[in-house]
Amino acid sequence: MITRRTALGLLAVGPFATAPLSSALAADYPARPVKWVVGYPPGGATDILARLIGQRLSEKLGQQFVIENKPGAGNNIGTESVVNAEPDGYTILLVNPANYINASLYANLKFNFVRDVAPVASFQRVPNVMTVNKDVPAKNVAEFIDYVKANPGKVNMASSGNGTSVHLSGEMFMAMTGTKMQHVPYRGAAPALTDLIGGQVQVIFDNMPSVIQHIRSGALRALGVTTAKRSPQLPDVQAVAETVPGYEASALFGMGAPKNTPKEIIAKLNAEVNAVLEESEIRKKLVELGGEPLIGTPEAFGDMVKAETDKWKKVVDGAGLKVE
Repeated sequence: MITRRTALGLLAVGPFATAPLSSALAADYPARPVKWVVGYPPGGATDILARLIGQRLSEKLGQQFVIENKPGAGNNIGTESVVNAEPDGYTILLVNPANYINASLYANLKFNFVRDVAPVASFQRVPNVMTVNKDVPAKNVAEFIDYVKANPGKVNMASSGNGTSVHLSGEMFMAMTGTKMQHVPYRGAAPALTDLIGGQVQVIFDNMPSVIQHIRSGALRALGVTTAKRSPQLPDVQAVAETVPGYEASALFGMGAPKNTPKEIIAKLNAEVNAVLEESEIRKKLVELGGEPLIGTPEAFGDMVKAETDKWKKVVDGAGLKVE
């Protein structure tokens, strides 16, 4: 505990006390439970990821990382709560694709994600999967492009909602291939997949965790994954980029904190997260969720966040999308 006398002593030695004090705070961190905000309901991919890593951080650091689900406004309610939180390391954010997309999709956000959320650590990149109904004759990406061009106005592209990574992965595909499909948004992936299996829609660029069971059962056919390289989960399925050079639409996940969170605390969290990601059991579970661990510095994650935000802005602007 820092007493009044100690505090006065620190003030007396001026700015030279700042670094040791910050280091001391980081050494003692966390001294109480940490709130980890997830902008979606329990049970989804983001929630599962936070609980997987949060459990190990709780065990390693001796304080609970408590998952707080704050769904609403396409992930913006949860993000804004972190932006407005005390920058002391005790409120953190599960960073996900909606953060990069919403920066340009929403016209009246009360925060600037890149400016107001400090990058802490990356977790993984997860591909979406370009998946078609079995009655679609195309067996690969090139054949599908030809099929869409030969059937103007007849190919319906499902998504889990307007402005989702599932939707914008398809918009990016259309922009880069010169194809045109009719977008059909659903309230979530489950009803979209039901209609895809039933043939009411022909294609979806869905998140791997929700669609892979239907691919493995043979109910649907995967044509390509949206990461730059093939996925170990679907090694026989090509990357879309093998046919459409430069196409990349993966889902990047990580941890963020309010800006002005002490760098020493961010560095400690980054080191602890990286140590968790290197554990063989965690690596195995992350691969099962669709992506290899992505270990790096806060600065490297920050660069990826900026690149993702810029990439999705081009797609949002190009498709003329905007949410008030």
